[in-house]
Amino acid sequence: MACRVRKLQVCDLMAQYAEPRSTFVQPFGRRGLSSRGKAFIFSGTTIRNSFASVVTNPHMTNRPGDREEVELGVKTRPRTQRPPMYKVLLLNDDFTPMEFVVHVLERLFNMSHAQAIEIMLTVHRKGVAVVGVFSHEIAETKVAQVMELARRQQHPLQCTMEKE
Repeated sequence: MACRVRKLQVCDLMAQYAEPRSTFVQPFGRRGLSSRGKAFIFSGTTIRNSFASVVTNPHMTNRPGDREEVELGVKTRPRTQRPPMYKVLLLNDDFTPMEFVVHVLERLFNMSHAQAIEIMLTVHRKGVAVVGVFSHEIAETKVAQVMELARRQQHPLQCTMEKE
C-alpha cells in the first residue's frame, strides 16, 4: 500500500489506525498538524499495526531500508502543586496597647474593626492568634511589616509565621 504521508497527515493516520478504546485528550487548535486544522494528543493509545509510526515515502522503493521513522510525541502536562501555606501568628505581650494591635490588624491585614477587635481579644486571652494564612512570600512580608510598624511606634509586639 503506497501512501503519501506528509507531516500534516500523521495525526489523521493515528486516528485511523488507533484502537477504538483510545482517547483524544485535547485538540491543539488552528496551528495543529492535521489537514482539518486540528491535531490531537493521544493518551494511552495503542496502534494496531506499525503503519502510523513507520511510513513509506512514495518516492522510494519498497525495500526495508527505505522507510522513514516518524516519531509521535505525547504531550504531558505537569501537575502544578499548590504552594505550602504559612500561618501568620500575633503574640501577646503586656506592653503593646490594644488600640495599636487593632490598628495593625485593620491596616496591614485589611480587617474590619469588629474582626480586628475579635482577634485582638483572642491574642489577649490566649496569648497567640492566627491572623491569616498566606503563601511563604506574602506571610514573610506581613510579618516584616508588623514588626517594622511596631518598632517605629516603639512597641514590643511580636509576629511570627509557621508552616500550616
